[in-house]
Amino acid sequence: MAKRKSWREKLADSKDLPKVVAITGKLTKRWGTGTVAIAAPCEVDAIMRSVPRGKLITINEIRQLIATQHGVTMGCPMTTGIFAWIAAHAAQEAAAAGEKNTTPYWRTLKSGGELNSRYPGGTAHLKTLLEAEGHHVVAKGKRWLVVDYQDHLCDCGIFFPASG
Repeated sequence: MAKRKSWREKLADSKDLPKVVAITGKLTKRWGTGTVAIAAPCEVDAIMRSVPRGKLITINEIRQLIATQHGVTMGCPMTTGIFAWIAAHAAQEAAAAGEKNTTPYWRTLKSGGELNSRYPGGTAHLKTLLEAEGHHVVAKGKRWLVVDYQDHLCDCGIFFPASG
């Protein structure tokens, strides 16, 4: 039986990414026409790492940064979310191994300022980390949201070397 990859190995595996593809077929009904960038996991992680203490970013802002970097219509919503999740787990794995300066995944929110319950430690852990950085987190039904998150969004103008 093959050994499972660690989260850090998954993060490092670019799978021939990034790549740009045309939006075609059924996807045009949802996304319109144009092109979509499928980022490499390390690109998503680099954006997440660039968010300083006290600032926040949402998956949609990460997607926009990826689209801008690759000169396309949009960043892929599915892979961006998956790669952010992998980056979060890789950061937790690195921290457990004693590494310092890991990706501050708790600063990456879902749209609308919602905490991602699938990140390591769940919403209780994320709430603690965010409140330690001065954010106010409240429950709204089953969801947890950062109050006035848009006032704390990072202007993360990070760009990556051109891929060949």
